[in-house]
Amino acid sequence: MSERGGFAAFSRRLPDVRSQLSMHDRLMLVRRRWRFLVRLAVSTAVAYFIATVLLGHSQAFFAPIAAVLVINAGAGPRSRTLYELIFGVVVGVLVGELLILAIGRGPWQLALIGVLAAGVGLFLGLKGLALNQAANSAVLLAAVVPLSGAGNPAVTRVLDALIGGLCGLAAMILLPRNTVRDIGVEVQDVLKQVSAALDDVAEALATGEPDGAERALERTRELQPAVETLRSTAENVSEIARMSPMRWTQRGHVNLYVGTIAHIDNAVRDARVLARRSSAMLRHREVAPAGMADAVRSLARAVGIFADDLAVQADFEAAQGALIEAARIAVRSLPASLTLNTAAVSAQVRSLSADLLLASGMTRDDLDEHLDFDD
Repeated sequence: MSERGGFAAFSRRLPDVRSQLSMHDRLMLVRRRWRFLVRLAVSTAVAYFIATVLLGHSQAFFAPIAAVLVINAGAGPRSRTLYELIFGVVVGVLVGELLILAIGRGPWQLALIGVLAAGVGLFLGLKGLALNQAANSAVLLAAVVPLSGAGNPAVTRVLDALIGGLCGLAAMILLPRNTVRDIGVEVQDVLKQVSAALDDVAEALATGEPDGAERALERTRELQPAVETLRSTAENVSEIARMSPMRWTQRGHVNLYVGTIAHIDNAVRDARVLARRSSAMLRHREVAPAGMADAVRSLARAVGIFADDLAVQADFEAAQGALIEAARIAVRSLPASLTLNTAAVSAQVRSLSADLLLASGMTRDDLDEHLDFDD
């Protein structure tokens, strides 16, 4: 799981589940993130050592802070985070130092320096971490009076940012996360939820009661934040697999997972539309076509087979066969007299099958050939 992305997703759910977490769950959460804790300890200590002992900076508080920022970076590669961090610090330091020389230090000067540093950052197109660090750097320069003989605070702060950022990046490379496991856990969880939602839809179609379809609709709606977190995880693990020699052997599997994410996102959306249309059909007392429940149930099984093939880097032959069969059942279950909802349910089964077939490596020409059931 993405360490920042996964933590963000956990935090969003925290108000709802906090009271339900047992002591064992909390300890397991800490245990699963042991690499993060080790990287944090090593990088901050090394950054502070270099800045204070080797370079003699007496107020080197930003070196370990910069290491933490890079390690705990959110969406996007950490190398880019390092560039944004340094650039933001440079902007803030330049603006702050020039203004301090002109107007000195004090409450109103600090307010003016912070506003102008942020304004210059916005003018230069900075955003996110870079803009934050521009304002922070300028404010800290104004607020923290340098010790006598401590050297130029503008220069030392830029150096500390560079040292800390490089130490954080080095820790990510030398103590890398398990890239395949992290992205695999998230992908497998999303696919498991899609399969469960499809089972709910199949139950609703078989019984004629819309409750299962409503549950599936709610489940698939709740999946979208997980898909967004998955995109962040994919970007981060791709960088680690590319940069860390310890994870080079995992690059093929990581790339396989990453290549499926856009199609999995589409499949989640298809499942949501399928659940919505099924619910609408049943709420309007329309009778599901004979065999449509079997088609959706077959699709749920096919999603599970696809997930298994993805986990073991199989050739997807079994998954492709199951997905094609699910689409075939859905199309051939359509009655001669169609309603908008029955046509939509069949179309979404076919669409979801097509998205996962594309994820398995099929081309669009292959889809035209395998999903043409006219004969």
